[in-house]
Amino acid sequence: MRHPTPLIARIAKAVVLGVWLLITVFPLYWILVTSLKPTAEIFAVPLRYLPGSATLEHYRELFSFSSFGGYLRNSLIVSLVSGAVVTAIGVLGGYVLARFHFPGRGALMLAYLVTQMIPLFIALGPLYLMMSDLGLLNQMSGLMLVYVAMLVPFSTIIMRGFYERVPVALEEAAMVDGCSRLTAMLRVVVPVMLPGIAATFIFGFVQCWNELFLAIAFIDSEETKTIPVAMNSFITQYDIDWGPMAAATVVSILPTLVLFSFARRYIVEGLTSGAVKG
Repeated sequence: MRHPTPLIARIAKAVVLGVWLLITVFPLYWILVTSLKPTAEIFAVPLRYLPGSATLEHYRELFSFSSFGGYLRNSLIVSLVSGAVVTAIGVLGGYVLARFHFPGRGALMLAYLVTQMIPLFIALGPLYLMMSDLGLLNQMSGLMLVYVAMLVPFSTIIMRGFYERVPVALEEAAMVDGCSRLTAMLRVVVPVMLPGIAATFIFGFVQCWNELFLAIAFIDSEETKTIPVAMNSFITQYDIDWGPMAAATVVSILPTLVLFSFARRYIVEGLTSGAVKG
């Protein structure tokens, strides 16, 4: 019989969790406060943890005197398209790795895992030359192509883990009823795997949304900059424009917050049940 947790232990647990929550949330709070402070207050001494007079001047500057709205649109296009393509390839590739046994299957999965251990900067030179030869520099399509190639191995392995949780008998029953293998997969297995598919899409979306290293290397024109590249431009040789950068950070966080709020149930279920078997 389990004994009730002592009161002191519960209090200690609540204190530890509260301190951890404060440490986690405080940077976000400070960014929000900084974005609402007038420029003169950002470096005021002593530090103010609440703006003396809240202002939206940094947000107005962000959208009035820069092309931040265009950067936001570019990031949404790149992240949504890349995440969708990665998820579609992962759904098909994961099914093949989970349901079929063929020569080289183990080597292929090992190669997928090895690619995740290679730092990006090692492949930057060859990637840049290849993108230049293909005429894909400063093109969102080129950046999406690189992102898809970067994320497909991990997404495929993740989807394989989800497929192995689904009994093969479901597909066999559907095929006995006259479905082809592809139809059985799409109509029977995929609906069961919606949490895994949602988790894979969100993983791809967030990775593309936050990625800076490759975006800086391949994108240089104002028309195709993504948000991370645009935010990096607030850092100059002699100064950092903290007000607009804080405002840009707040705006850039909003799409991911909205996405997580709508799909949190799928994320929790997907991330706690996938990629742990096989």
